[in-house]
Amino acid sequence: MSSSPTDQPTDARARLLSHFTGVTGSTAHGTKWDELWNEGFLPWDKGVPNPALEDLLSASGDLVPVSSARVQSSSQSQSQSHSQSQSKKKKKKALVPGCGRGYDVLLLSAFGYDAYGLEFSAKALEEARKLEERMAGREGYATRKGLEKGAITWLAGDFFQDGFLESVEGEAKFDLIYDYTFLSALPPTTRPAWSGRIVELLAPEGRLVCIEFPTYKPPSTGGPPWALPPHVYLAHLSRPGEQVPYAEDGVLDESKLGEPSKTGLVRAEHFQPKRTHQIGYDVEGKVTDWVSIWMHPS
Repeated sequence: MSSSPTDQPTDARARLLSHFTGVTGSTAHGTKWDELWNEGFLPWDKGVPNPALEDLLSASGDLVPVSSARVQSSSQSQSQSHSQSQSKKKKKKALVPGCGRGYDVLLLSAFGYDAYGLEFSAKALEEARKLEERMAGREGYATRKGLEKGAITWLAGDFFQDGFLESVEGEAKFDLIYDYTFLSALPPTTRPAWSGRIVELLAPEGRLVCIEFPTYKPPSTGGPPWALPPHVYLAHLSRPGEQVPYAEDGVLDESKLGEPSKTGLVRAEHFQPKRTHQIGYDVEGKVTDWVSIWMHPS
């Protein structure tokens, strides 16, 4: 096993573990995260979007849905208003649950997606709005060439409840859902509900993008962040809403897994990114994160 990443101090991990000890259920966990936001204890905040997501969005190909129609010149469109109307219709919607300060939400908007950042913590959303105002048009968040900037919407609510969907434009489905540290922040008992909810919210032709983290931790060390090796994502997303077998030490018992569900997602791509946040490297400088891209079965 690779040596563990070291950019998050041991005392920060210990504090997180202590803060969440004995706390069960997604709502109770959301309240505990809100407490940390109000205390200003944010060891997970890296200050920038994840480089792995930026590289994925920048790459050519069809790994993720094209965000929107390219900006047309005046000679290619009947009128500016018509062009804007057509572009708006074709924009794709992206959801980032547990968005924190929203670095990745701003990045998705810069790549032309109508981006939605969902947070349980009111303080986190307050910080996200400040960041949006401060970073508007700055390097790294500037709208990418040939694309129209996507709308940014901050959503307050519980991922597992429908309330936040009232503020979503059009159908309550998303063309792209992005999970980096959301699942790893949730107690393992909520994983069946997480996978079921993802499948419910993902548009028929949509894609789920997971940056799988932390893949290096022994499950027995607890969390958050909870250990998430790639086979855990595969087990749950291919069996949405179903309980899957774990041993007492938190290790997935793959020998007892049943057949995948007919409604489960299919892993279309799985690879290690060239870049990620520093915590996704081991002490030898090797990437420990993985990128997985999921779709509904055809």
